[in-house]
Amino acid sequence: MANRFFERGDQRAAKVHDLFSRIARRYDLINDLQSFGLHRRWKQRVIELARPQAGQWALDLCCGTGDLALGLAKRGVRVVGLDFSAPMLEVAEQRSSGLRIEAPHPLAHATRNTHLAPAPPDFVRSDAQRLPFADNSFDIVTVGYGLRNLASWATGLSEMQRVAKPGGRLVVLDFGKPDNALWRGLYFGYLRLFVPCLGRVFCGSASAYAYILESLRHYPAQQGVDARIREMGFVNVRVLNLLGGAMSINFGEKQKQGTA
Repeated sequence: MANRFFERGDQRAAKVHDLFSRIARRYDLINDLQSFGLHRRWKQRVIELARPQAGQWALDLCCGTGDLALGLAKRGVRVVGLDFSAPMLEVAEQRSSGLRIEAPHPLAHATRNTHLAPAPPDFVRSDAQRLPFADNSFDIVTVGYGLRNLASWATGLSEMQRVAKPGGRLVVLDFGKPDNALWRGLYFGYLRLFVPCLGRVFCGSASAYAYILESLRHYPAQQGVDARIREMGFVNVRVLNLLGGAMSINFGEKQKQGTA
């Protein structure tokens, strides 16, 4: 049976926007429930891989309610969180207003460079496939559970590469496809049967969370993203499989100019 929130082609963006508008207020709660709280640990791993340093600039695409953007900001990084869903950004802004930033980096006081002082993220509503930023703008570019939702995930990766500085880190967190057939079957069964029940109970729509499995079926997951990142010329590329590949992190660094 077709999922009401999934459609390939020109209508993909409108369908996804409708989905996230519906679930924005319950998004964080259901993430906690469906992952048993583990998504917080996985997002912390993304931040560690990004190697944030005070004064650097980070872009978090499809930022949703702001978990990654807020986590990076706490490390003293200047963060732009981008999403095309206004209701999701409203939640992110609310969370940002109550954010406690860690103490400023020592260099901020020693050198009086205010750009080193931590600041809350700036949230922007825009399209991840047509980023409103100049080339080579960010030291870190992340996306958590968003690349799979784009009409063209490959276009999203290309835009991430374009706005990353040479040497910049690209980190992608998303649902994966386990290599082990038995585990993959159990995991897909969980996404097909249990997760939609959470959607029905907490959002009034089973389809809203049945969407996860439907979108994953049409997404190349960690191996396809890994192959594409390598084709694009990234270096130090690797895949981190979590929960036996049920979740995954793709990592790569944009090649510095003058290297091959």
